[in-house]
Amino acid sequence: MAEEKYQHSIDVLNKALAQENTASLQYMFFHFICEDKGYRPLAKYFKKTAIDEMRHAETLAERILFLEGEIKMTLAKPVQHVTDVQGMLDYSRQLEKDTIEDYNRFSKETSDNLDAVTHKVFQDLIVQEEEHMDQFRLEKDNMQEYGDRYLALQVVENLTEVDHPHGHE
Repeated sequence: MAEEKYQHSIDVLNKALAQENTASLQYMFFHFICEDKGYRPLAKYFKKTAIDEMRHAETLAERILFLEGEIKMTLAKPVQHVTDVQGMLDYSRQLEKDTIEDYNRFSKETSDNLDAVTHKVFQDLIVQEEEHMDQFRLEKDNMQEYGDRYLALQVVENLTEVDHPHGHE
């Protein structure tokens, strides 16, 4: 049974876990759609980000268990069925932005409750979430600058990999 002083930490860790579960599934959905459309580089980035989010979920779950809490494997919200690339990038960037805001708040709250380790867990996750947000911003900027050529380049990269899957000619 968790110590009462850590109950708030366990509660916010479970909220964060739900956000990471949501992000992981959302990015895998985007991966599947991009892969199907032949946008392999973007599909790979969504898959890599989904795996990062799974690792975040693992970190959060381990901390909950250390605090002798119960892991709640839920979603913060349902997966959105966005299928256009611009919409995917917009939604992904907003998802990361919202997560960063929540984690900053959770970090402060856990620090205020004298739980320095959970505070640090959130600080470390914020750094990684900001990297994701920045990459989604870059991809969105590239799409705005290059328009349909951005997506065409994704397909060309896909064809290059099909012709030379292991980098051999």
